[in-house]
Amino acid sequence: MKNDQLAVKVETENWEKHARITAERLRELVCRIGDQGDRFLVVQRIPDVPDVFVQVWHQRADDGTDGEYQLEHRESRDRFFGAVLTDPERVADAMTGWARRAEGWDAGIEWTPVEHDTPEEVPELDDDVREQIEERVRELLRCGYDDRARLTETAEEYLVEGDHRPVSPAQARQLVDRLWVERLAEQDTWDGVTDPERLTRAFEALQGAHGITARENFTCCRTCGTSEIGAEGPPDARGFVFFHSQCAEGAAAGHGLMLLYGGFDGSAETTAAVGRDVVAALDAQGLSTLWDGDPGTAITVTPLDWRKRLVG
Repeated sequence: MKNDQLAVKVETENWEKHARITAERLRELVCRIGDQGDRFLVVQRIPDVPDVFVQVWHQRADDGTDGEYQLEHRESRDRFFGAVLTDPERVADAMTGWARRAEGWDAGIEWTPVEHDTPEEVPELDDDVREQIEERVRELLRCGYDDRARLTETAEEYLVEGDHRPVSPAQARQLVDRLWVERLAEQDTWDGVTDPERLTRAFEALQGAHGITARENFTCCRTCGTSEIGAEGPPDARGFVFFHSQCAEGAAAGHGLMLLYGGFDGSAETTAAVGRDVVAALDAQGLSTLWDGDPGTAITVTPLDWRKRLVG
């Protein structure tokens, strides 16, 4: 059995969330379900694709026997299929095959269409409203940190004034899904490691080897970030580095990325040492920086080709 990570995220009835788990772990979750409060799994791809998922529901019988597993998968808004199986190992095999996009993963299973609601008719947005919402959603898609649910909430709330709500939940969801799919198609053309992935590796190295709490897209601004970063890491962390959402938007717009850093003891010496470690970690990943060594000056990562892959 392969023990590689699967490009999926898993949610359970008891609110557990798992991402990029191994095939072995997915099998464990399938075999675990059945008790009250822990009866189903929903598996989505990374990056998430609208109306595409596989899920299973199972309730163990009162006498402790396994009974039936209701396995379902959705290919699109209109293509939704289900099957009843009795062997959890067969269920796990099918879900793993789906996760790996294996050819013929669904073969040998008797699938039947699942009844579902007819898609509602969604009124078109006024051109002016649509253009403003599209512009904002595309900005956030370029940043790459928000999932579809967060983007949909933003699209719905962006132009609200008092009781005037020009975008309905359905209109927001439809617009976001369309732009999300466009962005997925765009990122499919990207080859190799991107600069945001290099940044993530640098942050992981800082956390793992240097005792520096490192966070991406952390809070809304400098004030909130500096007041909250201390609670993000272990008590023995010597320092921190982060960038907030406005910094991410600047990077996505092509202006480089400003990093905020410091030492938890408040001294200029520790802050400068943390800054040097940050610059070295970025340099090790092939990222250039502008910094004069002054502990009171932010570090700017530039030039930067901000192609952040969606996860969702």
